[in-house]
Amino acid sequence: LKLEMPTVNLDREVAVLATVPGVVQSLKRCAVTWQKLISGVLKEQLKKFPEGNGPLAEINLWRENHAALRALTEQMKLPEVQKVLEILQEAEPEFTGDLQIVLSDLKKHYMEAQDNAKFLSTLERHLKNLSTGTGVDVISSVIPSLLNALRLVWIMSRHYNKDARMVPFLERISWEISERVRRVVDLQTLFKQDTASAKKKITEAKNTLEQWKKCYFTTCIQVEESGSKRYWKFDVKSLFEKTDYMVSICQDLYDIFQVAEELQNIFIPELITVTENPKGVDELQREVNIVISPMEDLSFDPFRVENARDWAVVVEEFREDVVVEIVEQIFVQNLKDPPLYKNHPPVAGAISWSRSLSHRIRHTITLFQEEEELLASERGQKVQQKYLQVTKKMEEYEAQKYRRWRERAEHVLPLLLKDAVLTLSSATEEPVSIRKSVGFALNFSPEIQEIITETKYMEQLGLPVPEMARYVALQEDKYLRYTNKLKIMLSRYHKLMEMMNEAEIKLLDHHVKELWRILKAGHKRLTWKSVGIGEFIVQCTQTIGRLELLVHQIHQISEDISSKLQSIESTNLFKFPHSKNGDKCPGAKEFFDYVKCEQAKDVEQLVRKYSAIPQLLIEVERRVAYTNSGKSPKLASYYAYWENRIYQVLTQLIVKNLQAFNATILANVPLLQVEAVLSAPEITLQPNDSEIEKMTMQSIQDCIEVTKHFVRWMHGTCIECPPQHVRADEVVTFSFYSDVSQSPLVIEQAVLITQNIQKLLESLRKCLNQWNKYDQLWKSDKDAVLERLAAEKPPCVVFDEHLQFYMTVTREVTQWPLVKDEQFIRLQLAPLASAVQENAKSWMMSLGKLLNELAKEELLSLQDEIHVGVFSL
Repeated sequence: LKLEMPTVNLDREVAVLATVPGVVQSLKRCAVTWQKLISGVLKEQLKKFPEGNGPLAEINLWRENHAALRALTEQMKLPEVQKVLEILQEAEPEFTGDLQIVLSDLKKHYMEAQDNAKFLSTLERHLKNLSTGTGVDVISSVIPSLLNALRLVWIMSRHYNKDARMVPFLERISWEISERVRRVVDLQTLFKQDTASAKKKITEAKNTLEQWKKCYFTTCIQVEESGSKRYWKFDVKSLFEKTDYMVSICQDLYDIFQVAEELQNIFIPELITVTENPKGVDELQREVNIVISPMEDLSFDPFRVENARDWAVVVEEFREDVVVEIVEQIFVQNLKDPPLYKNHPPVAGAISWSRSLSHRIRHTITLFQEEEELLASERGQKVQQKYLQVTKKMEEYEAQKYRRWRERAEHVLPLLLKDAVLTLSSATEEPVSIRKSVGFALNFSPEIQEIITETKYMEQLGLPVPEMARYVALQEDKYLRYTNKLKIMLSRYHKLMEMMNEAEIKLLDHHVKELWRILKAGHKRLTWKSVGIGEFIVQCTQTIGRLELLVHQIHQISEDISSKLQSIESTNLFKFPHSKNGDKCPGAKEFFDYVKCEQAKDVEQLVRKYSAIPQLLIEVERRVAYTNSGKSPKLASYYAYWENRIYQVLTQLIVKNLQAFNATILANVPLLQVEAVLSAPEITLQPNDSEIEKMTMQSIQDCIEVTKHFVRWMHGTCIECPPQHVRADEVVTFSFYSDVSQSPLVIEQAVLITQNIQKLLESLRKCLNQWNKYDQLWKSDKDAVLERLAAEKPPCVVFDEHLQFYMTVTREVTQWPLVKDEQFIRLQLAPLASAVQENAKSWMMSLGKLLNELAKEELLSLQDEIHVGVFSL
């Protein structure tokens, strides 16, 4: 393929040549020729298909495409061609539009052919080994590396990363593998080999086909795990339908050779000496050969899927065509536990199995019966005798099985039909309201169903059955219907009983006892011969349905009560104020007053929810006892159950809140603040330790006393107890407080909080004790110290030392942190620091004043001495 070059001179500049009409016309004709040539080549290449069914044909096709398109592409890059295109673009841009489209197609298809040829060439070595390698062991070694290379192509290629490209290519590989295996397992030569070699070759071929599929799915997983967004989700049927079918053929061939091996060892060596009649021996030899190698006369290729039906017929004939020895071996080995057909009962199934074995050997022995000489020979007599012995054993086996079954059925069936319809799942007969674990079970013996099934199959076998067994078998549908309905009814009953707790069982004692009375009829009176089973099921179902409805209604009310109790239990009784101005926390009194105020608001909501519970219980009373008094004797235990639940909820409410408050105390989040102050001669907290502890204890007590608002119910009712006048001026209200406050859990939490508060205050005290290093500022008797100094009249250096000390104290105090966070308390040290500084400054002022007075006194004394000296002169 060569492009026709223009004949005009193109040595001048592009802009100049683009203005010459003759040059432009010549170049246009040339460009049209190029366009036609390239279009034709592209069209021809796109029409081509691989020549062959294997994968190498596809690689060769892409190489041819690449070579053809490369020749055109290289020519289009020539300087002369590029200048032609530039001149045409300069002269008539609209003319080059179609040519540019064709050149764009050329580039696209060339890049595709180049990419495909490059990546597929990495597979060529593996594919050549696959198509030309000797033996299936070579194929097996090639498959893993081939699929790994295909995985890399899928990940890296720009074109073979799509189903449209990869699936057909995988189908070609699958075809190649199947053809190679088919050539290795050549039936024309396979049956001429010894059995061991044939079995080995078949096994290797089967393993190779299975390895192809296994390696494929392994590669699918590797593609997913590689992080690629494009997975191998191909049509498995198109890839493996043929190879899977060939696997099944290989398995059939292996089974055939396995049987052939057994027959060769058992039968053939002795047949030669059975008779001198060559025709008879040949006939029997031919029959045995058909059993051994049924493939030698095949007129079709069994490895082709379209011949599957023909192959199935051949295999089925082979499997049925077994000899007496093998059948006898099967019979003896499985005599005690014979294999049964699906849904066959034990006895009829064993008889059917025995008859099927007898039928299978009948065909094989027919040849011996047709050949008189064979029958007259010693070997023929032995074969026939063997056949008669085996069939006799089978007949005796069948007769014994049948006789024992008939005797058992006639004896047991009347007794089984007298069984009660239901049985207790517990040995006791206490009322259900007392023992919730007591349940009922269906008392339909599996042996009845077995006798029914045996009867049906015995009649199919042509054996006479007992009249009662036949009658029961005719009633099978009725018994099946009864047992299914009874199972459903009992399932509903047990589910209903599981739904109810002890309190609800006591509440519905009358209804449960009524249901028990009805169910007991199935346990005491009704048998499988009774005519009232259907009516019994209807009555039980209706009674259970009514009780189910009532239980569901009670559960809905219980859920409402539980919801209110859950809301009460989850209430937060310790709501804390937010910090003021960011870092400033409220004072202790303000903090605890806020908590108490918020508790009062919460109590109103809690009491409102609690007060709604009796109305819900009265609704239960209305549905169960048909009254609405709130004091029905039938609900006394139910009222007590819920009152106990309320006590548990209130106890948990207090315990959880005290636990939360304790956790707040221990947390390093300041919520309130106290001040450190100097109250000479001691450094104390404001409020002091005892006041803080008292406020904390009061807050705990306030939390517990919340339960005083929950008034107890009168005994046997859900009505709140009215206030009781103990004395003329004393009224007592019965609430949950007395019980909750004495709960060990509540006491434990209260003690724990007290201990933690005391530890916290002790920690704060240790912090304050660090300031005692300055206690001489306020503990020393300032007047006495000044009087002593005035009397001693020390030199100025002594005063300087004292002043330096107090100045140092003043500076040190400014360096101390003024805020100390200890768990939930913020300690403000600024008042204490200020007091220490004021004391130090007071000492400095007093010392300065004394020093001034002493200096003034000395000055006056000096003046007097000066005056005396002057006058003396």
